[in-house]
Amino acid sequence: MPHVTFYLLPDETASTPPTEGVSHAVAVLACQLATARFRQNQTLFLLAQTQAQAEQLDEMLWQQDPQSFVPHGLSDEATVTQAPVEIGTGMPKRSRQVLINLADSIPPFANRFAQIIDFVPADESQKQQARDRYKQYRALGFTLETVPAPTLP
Repeated sequence: MPHVTFYLLPDETASTPPTEGVSHAVAVLACQLATARFRQNQTLFLLAQTQAQAEQLDEMLWQQDPQSFVPHGLSDEATVTQAPVEIGTGMPKRSRQVLINLADSIPPFANRFAQIIDFVPADESQKQQARDRYKQYRALGFTLETVPAPTLP
């Protein structure tokens, strides 16, 4: 069964402007976690809520420091199957180890991943959506843990 880690975001992230549906802090943390997991030789899928959000995450990964470069691609790009990190709004084009879920709900293909990363924002409405996702993961029998968001460089 997949292992789901929910990251609790601090209250100060509630005031950051949204990046295509999620707070900027969530988008930044998702990119940092993708970079860290790539460095551990893991393949990832970043599930975005919208295509605009997927494109924003793509751009954020390109804007990282050159030493933090992460080979990645959008699901609709021809070469995405060769990239260790895929960003999209639907099912990934190939099998991946880790799902970073930025969508409002859990995808029907969540059980295809060994690890799932999700977020609990400080915003009350987004926090309620995270609670609903938590209940759905639990109903599916996934292993769950909730931890404070890491402070990554």
